[in-house]
Amino acid sequence: MLKMFHYVKDKWYYIVLIIMLLFLQAFCDLALPDYTSKIVNVGIQQKGIEDGVPIEIREDSMKELFHFMNQDNQSVVVAHYTLQDGIYSLEDDVDSDARQTLNQIFAAPMSEALGMPANVAGSENMNNQTAITYLEKEYREMGKDIGKMQTDYVLLSGIKMLGLALLAMMAAILVTFLSCRVAASMGRNLRNHVYRKVISFSGTELNQFSTASLITRSTNDIQQVQMFMMMVFRIVLYAPIIGIGGVLKVVKTDSSMTWILGVGVLLIMLLVCFLFAIAMPRFQKLQVLIDKLNLVTREILTGIPVIRAFSTEKHEEERFEEANKELTKTNLFVNRCMTFMMPAMMLIMNGITVLIVFNGSHAVDNGVMQVGNMMAFMQYAMQIIMSFLMITMMSIMIPRAGVSAKRINEVLETPLSIMDPSAPEQIETSQKGNIVFDHVSFEYPGAEEKVLNDITFQAKMGETIAFIGSTGSGKSTLVNLIPRLFDVTQGSILIDGVDIRNMTLKTLRDKLGYVPQKGVLFSGTIDSNLRYGKEDASSEEIENAAKIAQAWDFINEKQEGMESNIAQGGTNVSGGQKQRLSIARAIAKDPEIYIFDDSFSALDYKTDVVLRKALKQATGNATTLIVAQRISTILHADRIIVLEDGNIVGQGTHRELLKSCDVYKQIAMSQLSEEELANE
Repeated sequence: MLKMFHYVKDKWYYIVLIIMLLFLQAFCDLALPDYTSKIVNVGIQQKGIEDGVPIEIREDSMKELFHFMNQDNQSVVVAHYTLQDGIYSLEDDVDSDARQTLNQIFAAPMSEALGMPANVAGSENMNNQTAITYLEKEYREMGKDIGKMQTDYVLLSGIKMLGLALLAMMAAILVTFLSCRVAASMGRNLRNHVYRKVISFSGTELNQFSTASLITRSTNDIQQVQMFMMMVFRIVLYAPIIGIGGVLKVVKTDSSMTWILGVGVLLIMLLVCFLFAIAMPRFQKLQVLIDKLNLVTREILTGIPVIRAFSTEKHEEERFEEANKELTKTNLFVNRCMTFMMPAMMLIMNGITVLIVFNGSHAVDNGVMQVGNMMAFMQYAMQIIMSFLMITMMSIMIPRAGVSAKRINEVLETPLSIMDPSAPEQIETSQKGNIVFDHVSFEYPGAEEKVLNDITFQAKMGETIAFIGSTGSGKSTLVNLIPRLFDVTQGSILIDGVDIRNMTLKTLRDKLGYVPQKGVLFSGTIDSNLRYGKEDASSEEIENAAKIAQAWDFINEKQEGMESNIAQGGTNVSGGQKQRLSIARAIAKDPEIYIFDDSFSALDYKTDVVLRKALKQATGNATTLIVAQRISTILHADRIIVLEDGNIVGQGTHRELLKSCDVYKQIAMSQLSEEELANE
């Protein structure tokens, strides 16, 4: 999971700003309970008088208090007060430490002045309350409006609380906004890396992952990680800040009840560990079940015509229902576990509140704690417990995001079997379009038998080489080795005098015009599809390619011509039209080498003949490799290579092979009549 942070390093300045804002928000949130305590203690109970340090006091009253102070304390007091017109006024530059010292100095004398000797007054808290009572009496005798003092203090504290709340709100909004930006950036970077990685996969790597699994990893899994990343900045980072800050505030407020927090945290941790032990295995299973559901859905949607033709709708519905039911069952179990968590957490929180009130009420009754302090302790306790609760809530996402991150890393860390060489060789321009198979053998990864065995032949510039053989003889595998969809197991393939493994994939594939068995079109227009291999092709080149591929007539019949829409997968054109557009796309690229992997199978005989004739005229200087099932397609090839069980069993022209190769003769006799054979 930590590896995912690598994909947000470009937004480091956002992360720094988020952390600063989180500290600001925590500062504001932690300050609010303190103000609540002061409103109750000072504003309500103490009539707005903060402590036993008089802001102003009459000279006679001060002399009375001096009777109960030693010489040193009197010197400290005099140093912080100014006498003018019979009134001692506290200086403005008194800091908090000095005020605390003065409060301790005044507490005992004020108690003595009220006739309550300090040695029987009780606790320090009670001494302070006695001092405040003395000041209230003194202020009234000085003619001050105690009611206004109280109102002013409460209003000022309320305004400060409102300001802090607004500041915390703004910080929270900015944190959420920036977190979303960072998480979205990470999601974008992850999708880009996964996409580029998958695009670089050869057939070997693609066999390790199903298409449905790769789609899930690129969408759902990245979304899970993205949501988790957003919560990390918003909650996971904030929770320890508010938790540690709350603990420090609690210790400062009253350390006698910190054991209550320990009980609450322990109960929460036990609950989380219990839920994790139950739910974690199901979280790990969840993403696999989503893969399975996507796989079944993909198979059903792509196979609807076959399903209807065989009337197996009921069977497919049951198959989908089984996958859907298993996913739903697992989701329900996980959600029930997490649903149980929230009431349990609330029970713990409410129990902690009751325990604080129970202990705090006794402390208030004994005079060792004020009501406001108990309320502040309760709020800090809730903040600390809420910080643990926030982290616990993340436990819903952490396991699932962890599984998703692991699945994404499986794709990103998959080693590539086909890569560019570190030092590419220079291409021999004098051998343009020359292909050499030198004792090539190939077996698929994990297979026990070779698909191709000791294949050796040469195709020169301008030649047309055809491959024919029974199903499974290795024709398509052979031509797929040229663009390095797989690498040869033994031997080598040379193009223009260079082993294809010693040239970059771009250099190699730029030389090729490849038309696969199944014509593949992309969503867009006819024009965008024909320009797929050469974006800067002129309109004349595109039109010429369409005419050679015998696609121009049906393109012109469409209302929008070349700008006609092509649906995803080319579902709005027929099989023959799709094949002709695929051929036109290869022709428009104007490559050195054409590879037609059984690319004329959907064409009628007349179109096939006209297309091959036009193709021969237009691509006379290019090397052409044709994989075919029909003899009629390859009759006029310069050389025909016959494959049987991965071995070459015959090479030559049509006439030569009829005489020298029994396999070819059998194929020819199965497709052509004796009269056609004689004429050919």
